[in-house]
Amino acid sequence: MRRVALALALFAATSAARPAPVEVTVFAAASLAGATADLARQYERAHPGVRVRLVTAGSQQLVAQLEQGASADVFASADARWMERLAAAHALAAPAEPLAHNLLALIVPRANRARIARVDDLARAGTQLVLGAPAVPVGAYARAMLARAVPDSGTRARVLANVRSEEESVSGVLAKVQLGEADAGVVYRSDVTAAVARHVRIVALPDSVQRPTTAFIAPLARATQASHAAAFVAWTRLPAGQRVLVTHGFRAAARP
Repeated sequence: MRRVALALALFAATSAARPAPVEVTVFAAASLAGATADLARQYERAHPGVRVRLVTAGSQQLVAQLEQGASADVFASADARWMERLAAAHALAAPAEPLAHNLLALIVPRANRARIARVDDLARAGTQLVLGAPAVPVGAYARAMLARAVPDSGTRARVLANVRSEEESVSGVLAKVQLGEADAGVVYRSDVTAAVARHVRIVALPDSVQRPTTAFIAPLARATQASHAAAFVAWTRLPAGQRVLVTHGFRAAARP
């Protein structure tokens, strides 16, 4: 019994001496999930004793959570609009920085039974198109792209009439097309990974209708780990961090 008591006392003393890990919470847009997970692991390796907790969802969903009192240290948005909303509410600890650039991709299931070969084909009767909801960055980007790609208002109206689902994140759009539940969808180029490409194919968009999209990152004013929040944001914009984003199909936003 004495040995057991001594062992328990030693364990308790050792545990008390060991500092609790610091937890940094990062809210990131669904389109950034894979890249921010790798950035988080890289940051943890460089900062022993720090754990990065990653929460991913549509940018608009994350902002709604923050406005309702959710606690986070860093926010990464898929567009400027939701970051600007937080800035207007004085919810950012520092101005947002560009994190990465991207391009859009029109995707169809591998079988492509709807025989979609160009954007105008989306106007055919019976075509099932899935887009992000207008509040979702990829949904707003997609509608702006369609306005450029289909200048005829009548044809564009037929395209939009074929929208069968408006998803709350790019992940939802991707899943519907991968599962063959839609004939086409608009996602980010970075979403079409090697694994995804086994199930979908990209329909080329004319260069004239493409516009680079930009994701932004910023530390939050109510961060409980303010120093790590600022350090993590800076980390993502260092050459090593930008290389992680490039490996995930993004384009670098910060100069080396």
